Amino acid sequence: MHMTPPPFARFEWMIAWRYLRAKRVEGGVSVMTWISLIGIILAVFALIATLAVRAGFRAEFVDTILGANAHVSIYTSRYVDSQGQITRGFSNAVQVADNLRAVAGVLRAAPGIKDQAMVTANGRNLGAQVFGMSQENLASLPRIGQGADAKGDLAQFASGIAIGQGIAQELGLLVGDKLRLIAPDGVKTAFGTSPRVKSYPVVYIFSAGRYDIDHTRVYLPFTEAQSFFNREGIADEIEVMVSLPDQIDQYADALQAAAGGDVLLWTWKDGASSFLRALKMEDNVMFIILSILVLIATMNIVSGLIMLVKNKGRDIGILRTMGLSEGAVMRIFFICGAATGLIGTVLGVLLGCFFALYIDPIFALVDYLSGGEAWDASVRGIYALPAKLLWQDVASAVGLSLGLSFVVTLFPARRAARLNPVEALRYE
Repeated sequence: MHMTPPPFARFEWMIAWRYLRAKRVEGGVSVMTWISLIGIILAVFALIATLAVRAGFRAEFVDTILGANAHVSIYTSRYVDSQGQITRGFSNAVQVADNLRAVAGVLRAAPGIKDQAMVTANGRNLGAQVFGMSQENLASLPRIGQGADAKGDLAQFASGIAIGQGIAQELGLLVGDKLRLIAPDGVKTAFGTSPRVKSYPVVYIFSAGRYDIDHTRVYLPFTEAQSFFNREGIADEIEVMVSLPDQIDQYADALQAAAGGDVLLWTWKDGASSFLRALKMEDNVMFIILSILVLIATMNIVSGLIMLVKNKGRDIGILRTMGLSEGAVMRIFFICGAATGLIGTVLGVLLGCFFALYIDPIFALVDYLSGGEAWDASVRGIYALPAKLLWQDVASAVGLSLGLSFVVTLFPARRAARLNPVEALRYE
């Protein structure tokens, strides 16, 4: 009893492999196969490397934000206090902070003071954003506290002031120098409110790596900030840090409930929303452009298969007369094209992952071989090229390359299957 062999039978793979081996250069088939393979390797490599660098820059940007700012800042709406004055802030900040720390995933909840003042030294003036914070909470900020790029002794914070590197440069300050703070809403007298002026020794100079932080931010001890800005017994906000800042939205309801009352939440994504949207749009455009490169590379497979079908016309005619079905012929040539795409994708992924993981040594080697002219950081302003390899990026590159390779292979494979065996043998 005659039995039809199953699809992708062993003999189909054997025939496809013999065609791919290309011991003889027939009409440029072997050359086209190598061109297709190299094109796919380079296209997939470029896609993965570019996506990794993009992810690295985004991670670096987010790290500079999260390293010096709260993941969530919790405020109160305006309310009328016991003296009939409209005010805002937490009079029970310690209790609220304890409630927030009890929320799952919350790492830190710190009451703080936030206001603006003028800083002056050496005859120069700057506007600054003043944060009132305890020494313990300040030390826990990754890019400002312990372990950060800083000068001075944070242990002396209770008796002084901490400033950004940009402010120190603008005002010509070193650790130990005096910095004067001027607040417009200061001392209340019979003649009205007069500015409050007070000098503090600079005990700590930090560098967070962001211009808008290093050139504008000043830290005062929490109790001192309460006194300086007339906030006795009040905290302006409570700064919260969570374990998964990228998923900050999922904490909103729990934090709202824990804080109680009419509170407002301002997340780090709210502050950087426009920049994050710009990064997302850039990512999409970049992926589309690089996808076109992958498409161009896979089109070489079509050229190679068309030439292969033309050169193997006699073989196809003989196989068909021996009883080989159209489906079997189609699968043979599909295997030829798909194998090229698969091998190219695998090698491209390996090359791209290697580049992303060892980007610093690679650029160091290139710079060394070129005599230090290839990557002059002082000119570019970028001293390290960050790269972060994400499995989503690798998966998208693999899916795109294999998907395009398989789809474009179908057309020449179908053409080979529909080849009339009589016509194929007649003109040979």
